[in-house]
Amino acid sequence: MAVLMEGRIAAEHLRSLLKDEIALLSDRHKRRPELRCIAVGRNAAASVYLKSQARVAQEIGIGHAVVTLPEDIRADDLISEIAGLNNDPSVTGILLQCPLPSGVKLEEVVSFILPAKDAEGIHPANLGRLVLGEAAIAPCTAQACMELLRHYQIKLYGQEAVVVGHSSIVGKPLSLLLLKEFATTTVCHIATAEAHKLEDHVRRAQILVVAVGKPQLIKGSWISPGAVVIDVGINRCGESLVGDVEFEAARQKASFITPVPGGVGPLTVMLLMKNVCELFKESLKLQS
Repeated sequence: MAVLMEGRIAAEHLRSLLKDEIALLSDRHKRRPELRCIAVGRNAAASVYLKSQARVAQEIGIGHAVVTLPEDIRADDLISEIAGLNNDPSVTGILLQCPLPSGVKLEEVVSFILPAKDAEGIHPANLGRLVLGEAAIAPCTAQACMELLRHYQIKLYGQEAVVVGHSSIVGKPLSLLLLKEFATTTVCHIATAEAHKLEDHVRRAQILVVAVGKPQLIKGSWISPGAVVIDVGINRCGESLVGDVEFEAARQKASFITPVPGGVGPLTVMLLMKNVCELFKESLKLQS
């Protein structure tokens, strides 16, 4: 039966390292990193995430504040708010909290955040650096998957890695991070499933990461014996939360597997704070 890869344990280890590093930087430079989160309208899930951010930021020494904007805000006005934060020298990182109103597209608005203040690593310039293997930061969920693999000392070099899902914030950046570690990486998506080839790819995976948002899409019987399974999906089914992988059946075959909830989720906030710390260090270099 697979070992559970608990994000909480990995997050606690990272929390301790970040807290010490930020304390040292803040003492040396007489100021601390500051994160500003833009929330458009009100969303219950987003509110929970923002509260979690505020708690973790306070624990490790990062300033955190939320800029709350009306749901009917025009894109031009939202861009003006971003510009104000870009021009504020006290602000280290900016996060644009999703979901955004239907009339505002994340891809169009995020490009107005300065790459040097992009706390989520999703600005086109930062994604480009990721392609080149030069990025100091990367999208938080993709990084959380890599942090779990590091924490549990999973070998990546030469391993068959399969990523199911090719979103710009998880699947694509994660595939680049895996390639950087010399994993042989395959990315599957809707066309893979429509061609009836998804099961074949999953069966070959020694490292399997699934980030689709479809409950129990990946059958436990497809898992290769001894595979490492990271399930990013979190879906509500009745009163329960389930992942994109049939957990119980997959656990019988895998060597390591993430629970849902409790796997990748607890690490995402900590990786956001790590990004802010990295942006702070880069800003100090520019000022020296």
